[in-house]
Amino acid sequence: MAISHRIRSRTPNADYWPGFVDAMATLLLVLVFLLSIFMLTQFFLAQSITGKDSALDRLRNQVSELADLLALAQLENTDLQSTVASLSSALSSAEDEQSRLAALLAEGAGSGDREAVLLSELDDERRISAQALAQVELVNQQLAALRRQLAALEQALEASEAKDRESDAQIADLGRRLNSALAQKVQELARYRSDFFARLKEALGNRDDIEVVGDRFVLQSEIFFASGSAEISPAGQRELRKIAVAIREITAEIPGDINWILRVDGHTDATPIRTSEFPSNWHLANARALSVVQYLIDGGVSERRLSSAGFAEFHPLVEGNGETANRRNRRIEFKLTER
Repeated sequence: MAISHRIRSRTPNADYWPGFVDAMATLLLVLVFLLSIFMLTQFFLAQSITGKDSALDRLRNQVSELADLLALAQLENTDLQSTVASLSSALSSAEDEQSRLAALLAEGAGSGDREAVLLSELDDERRISAQALAQVELVNQQLAALRRQLAALEQALEASEAKDRESDAQIADLGRRLNSALAQKVQELARYRSDFFARLKEALGNRDDIEVVGDRFVLQSEIFFASGSAEISPAGQRELRKIAVAIREITAEIPGDINWILRVDGHTDATPIRTSEFPSNWHLANARALSVVQYLIDGGVSERRLSSAGFAEFHPLVEGNGETANRRNRRIEFKLTER
């Protein structure tokens, strides 16, 4: 109301407020549209990664099954080769025995009975040799079929491994693209954070009780609250109105595809508090952060862009229990961060 009054006092014959409201509404619609596009992109990207992971798991299972089949086929191949070696040895022994019997037959050609016996034994050896040859031939056929099966399994395994490598490459490329996009958004947010802090300092003036520590804008609690209280003082309300204006301005400039929040952190000094309203420093720190957030919401800052947190005395800016350390540690921090 005070701002509107000052504007009217400077320009009594002009009313820019309806046009400003229309511009803000249009900007809000654009931001909502951009945010919707970003959320849809995130959703489809997550679905794509999930599908790639499922396909990769199926391929790995198939590779494992093919590897088991290959190991089994190699074991059967070893057994068949042992069988062939055994049959070959038996065949060689039978041929040696056949040669021995033929020699004996030649030596004992004058003895009819012995010749008949030797001929019978020779026929038996020949029959055994024929059976051994038939078994060797059968084993050779089985061995050839097994080798063909091994070749097919190896081809299937190579194809599965190639597909697995291709899926890994696609997932790795997708991850690099996602990380690059996230890094770009983080860099953009860091730039807007610097602009935001600069505007806050400009809005609040050159005060000794305000400082920037890393990525946080730090204000001493005495600016907003009396000692042991979470109710914002009139002077604190005036400062928070300036902060709310700065937040609204920077909100209008940050692209809608950057998902950010402004976190308000409450900190106390190490002096314990035990009252009916605040049984501990945790209660006081959280209550103060929540009071600031609620006042900013009342000042027109979007609820979805704000969050609050309390840290009690456990994250001091400076160590020690002196008055200077306590004054710096009793503070409210603003942190613009990605959600």
